[in-house]
Amino acid sequence: MLRTQPLTQRSTTISEPRINDRIRVPEVRLVGPNGEQVGIVRVEDALRLAAEADLDLVEVAPMAKPPVAKLMDFGKFKYEAAMKAREARKNQVNTVIKEIKLRPKIDPHDYGTKKGHVERFLKGGDKVKVTIMFRGREQSRPELGFRLLQRLAEDVIELGTVESAPKQDGRNMVMVLAPTKKKSEAKAEQRRARSAAAAEGAADGLAEGADAPAEGADVTAEQPQAPEAAQ
Repeated sequence: MLRTQPLTQRSTTISEPRINDRIRVPEVRLVGPNGEQVGIVRVEDALRLAAEADLDLVEVAPMAKPPVAKLMDFGKFKYEAAMKAREARKNQVNTVIKEIKLRPKIDPHDYGTKKGHVERFLKGGDKVKVTIMFRGREQSRPELGFRLLQRLAEDVIELGTVESAPKQDGRNMVMVLAPTKKKSEAKAEQRRARSAAAAEGAADGLAEGADAPAEGADVTAEQPQAPEAAQ
């Protein structure tokens, strides 16, 4: 019975470029290690040049006519590609939507608290869904909720923009705010701020240590001596 190669392994083999003796074409368009164009050469000559430079011959464009091959350190190339992919995964963040609920007749103190939450979420790079909840007769006054959402959007305009304008959704009115900065940028700024604060704290600690008297030092202030009694 014919045994087939697993799909995952087969796809990995296909994605791996051919190098050195695995390149089975008569000639290649050769690119030097610094990107210089060498020209079309026989594959045997390209392999000889790779061996003389202690490099690998890597097929970078197999579908070209003739295929394009480059002289490079393939091990180093794979390592750098893996590090770039790892860094990309590290910086990749998922978009999170936070939700804040308000009442149409919210008092100033509660509004300030809710606005602070919205600002914090936007600074962190998250979207914010702001929901106005109407109850009873408040449903006949949708303009109250609309004005409140407009006010909030204006108060946080430096941190976020209106992605979805206020719209009625049953008993609620909903608006979505999007941060002006990407989440990756916001996270990077937060890391820089924490590093700066830690460095400043360490510097203050060193300064306090320099000003403190040495252990065992006499810190008693010199007392003025009383004048000797007149003889």
